[in-house]
Amino acid sequence: MIDSYTTDKQTVEQIIASRTKIDSELSKVIVGQKEVVEQLLIALFAGGHCLITGAPGLAKTLLIKSMAQIFHLKFQRIQFTPDLMPADITGTEILQETGEGRRMVFVNGPVFANMILADEINRTPPKTQAALLEAMQEHQVTAAGVRHALPEPFFVLATQNPIEMEGTYPLPEAQLDRFMFNVVIDYLPEDQEVAVVLQTTARHADPISALFSAEDVLRFHEIVRKVPIAEEVVRYAVRLAAASRPHQQATPDYVNEWVSWGAGLRAAQFLVLGAKARALLLGRSHARFEDIQALAHATLRHRILINYRAEAEGVTVKSVIDRLLETVKEAESFARAG
Repeated sequence: MIDSYTTDKQTVEQIIASRTKIDSELSKVIVGQKEVVEQLLIALFAGGHCLITGAPGLAKTLLIKSMAQIFHLKFQRIQFTPDLMPADITGTEILQETGEGRRMVFVNGPVFANMILADEINRTPPKTQAALLEAMQEHQVTAAGVRHALPEPFFVLATQNPIEMEGTYPLPEAQLDRFMFNVVIDYLPEDQEVAVVLQTTARHADPISALFSAEDVLRFHEIVRKVPIAEEVVRYAVRLAAASRPHQQATPDYVNEWVSWGAGLRAAQFLVLGAKARALLLGRSHARFEDIQALAHATLRHRILINYRAEAEGVTVKSVIDRLLETVKEAESFARAG
């Protein structure tokens, strides 16, 4: 029998070796976006949900579908529209004829899959957006008082258009906080756009090969949580999140001046979990301060709400996070050793 240590070691080696293979498969359909791919992989290995923000036509849907194929996960796409109802997502009970007569039977909605693409989630009103809350947090759906477990692993990858676009509904803070990262996809440099146009107008792309299984992903989740991390690095993540909250004891003056609402405890949890997954992806045995810093923007940008004064002065959430990274310092002894 293979002992637990040997199994863990094999899984770690599988994760480290996976990056090159995944990049190779994605390159069949995706050009560039290396940082975006890395953040999505970290969330996938850590078991977190992702919010993906970007203008239409930047291959958000294609990227998510391709990742589902690589990990051989059941994929469902839900197009969010203003008339979408909660039952259209979670499922509903219908009256069905059975051998014992008529009875109510629950019919699964599209949320019963491993990877859910909630496309343009901010195109639908808050009532329907909230239909995903229980699924994201508890990995279950409740209908008529009966709980229905969702398949594992379970991920929600929600795309949203920039909030300035017409016909969008801002996501409520409680739902935003369930997303591990807010991944921003921007326009590609000119050379990469040329490569995309050449690739997509020449021939059909080669099919994506499945490299993993759902059971592999569940093993990755367990291994990520076992990655060592020093208490000082965890304390740094906690302080970084806490410093974003206005009117607290140790809050910097610029946060009190510009921020209406800061990051909660989940931010620190996701920073640490993401740092562990990033360390494994980069082939390291432990998480460092640099992993926390690398994921700060993706973890905090949807959890910090700036006020009208900040907007009037041209201050952005990005600039607030940049200031936090400058202000909140890691422990010097561990920074030198790390």
